[in-house]
Amino acid sequence: MKKKTIFFTFLLFVLSFTSFSAQSKFENEKIEIGNMLDAFNVAAAKADYKNYFDFFAEESTFIGTDATEVWNKKEFMIWAKPHFDKKKTWNFSSLKRNIYFSEDGKLAWFDELLDTQMKICRGSGVVEKINGAWKVKQYVLSVTVPNDVVDKVVLEKSPIEDALIEKLKSKK
Repeated sequence: MKKKTIFFTFLLFVLSFTSFSAQSKFENEKIEIGNMLDAFNVAAAKADYKNYFDFFAEESTFIGTDATEVWNKKEFMIWAKPHFDKKKTWNFSSLKRNIYFSEDGKLAWFDELLDTQMKICRGSGVVEKINGAWKVKQYVLSVTVPNDVVDKVVLEKSPIEDALIEKLKSKK
């Protein structure tokens, strides 16, 4: 009986240590991704075109707040270049961030509330560890709409988006 107790105690110790080590690894990765996302936002605020786009993987997508804004990296770079050249970029800072990982730890996804010139926005996306560095594979920027004013917002955007809805339906 004593041998079984010692064995199970040892097994519990090994399992808890392994679990703690895996958790610690992801905690370090969370910090690394958080730092990367903060630097990503700072590069945009400083209109640092090269550094900002270096955070994106070569094959990546940016999805903006307008329903028509879905760009691959090259398209987004072309769209953004005049804004960076004029130093009229965006200044986002994270208010609250969540980061999650795939089982193998090679992919992570995040969502965050951002303080922006548009008030609170939501940034979300997928990052991948590529050559030892976390890179943005997909980034989605959304304007949050408080439930108390959603009817007013829908009323305001309806004429614009009704036309887009019809256009999109006709292409199906």
